[in-house]
Amino acid sequence: MKLIIQMPCLNEEKTLPITVSDLPKSIPGVDVIETLIIDDGSTDRTIEVARQLGVNHIVHLRNNKGLAEAFAAGMDACLKQGADIIVNTDGDNQYQGKYIADLIKPILNREAHMVIGDRQVQKIAHFSFLKKKLQRLGSWVVRSLSGTNVPDAASGFRAYSREAALHLNVITKFTYTMETIIQAGKKNIATASVPVEVNGKLRESRLFTSIPVYLKRSIGTILRIYTMYEPLRVFVALAGVLFGIGTLISIRFLYFYIWVDSGAGHIQSLILSAILMLLGIQFGVLGVVADLISGHRRLTEDTLYRVKKIELYIHDKEKK
Repeated sequence: MKLIIQMPCLNEEKTLPITVSDLPKSIPGVDVIETLIIDDGSTDRTIEVARQLGVNHIVHLRNNKGLAEAFAAGMDACLKQGADIIVNTDGDNQYQGKYIADLIKPILNREAHMVIGDRQVQKIAHFSFLKKKLQRLGSWVVRSLSGTNVPDAASGFRAYSREAALHLNVITKFTYTMETIIQAGKKNIATASVPVEVNGKLRESRLFTSIPVYLKRSIGTILRIYTMYEPLRVFVALAGVLFGIGTLISIRFLYFYIWVDSGAGHIQSLILSAILMLLGIQFGVLGVVADLISGHRRLTEDTLYRVKKIELYIHDKEKK
């Protein structure tokens, strides 16, 4: 059983030594533990420091591509290095390495394919009251949309089995955390969660500049991914709202037309209701078309999964 611990890094020359030193050297049930960093276009000595620390694998992205692409590049590299389990942690020492054993336990016990560390957000001292509330709200939304029971959807401290890593495809450019949970729920990938603790903050987050920016990008990511997997439900809901409003305006017009003043002065309402009802019908048709496209996407993802397995098989044969 081979475990690879991957760490996306952006200018982490100061924090990487602390992070690496905190990682476990052995875990019961695991034969080999290796480390891998994804250098996301760092401009400092991150790569040199990683080599000095004895990091086993280094993935170098020549320019900054963002957390989501760095994570995806790391997952691909870990699979090619023969990982049976992949743990993702941050290079800024946010997560305590001692919990990696707890994180992979459900995978070793064949209870789950994806395990997410629950940071127990309410206990984190350096999180503001607003951030704690938004984290809880965001996790509730992701749970509701994905059909999973993940208490901390924004946590980047995660473990993936080889099978889960092959099935997941990161599409967004912002962050992989919520997208992969929604994917796991829609693809029936068994998920679990274990409580973990975090270390004190060594630096400010580089993922977003402010809470409004984070909210904007996170909401966009959630809506996009959910629409990919449930397009009919999304478009039919929009169609129902538009058609319903148009119907109510039509009823209002009929009321004035029959009982008040023959509809005089309310022709604009009639035009607006017609437009809204037509838009509702169009959104309904779009939902049907999008659902058909979604079916083709599922077939494409299944094909991609098989292609990945073949590529890894060929890669392993060539290494031998």
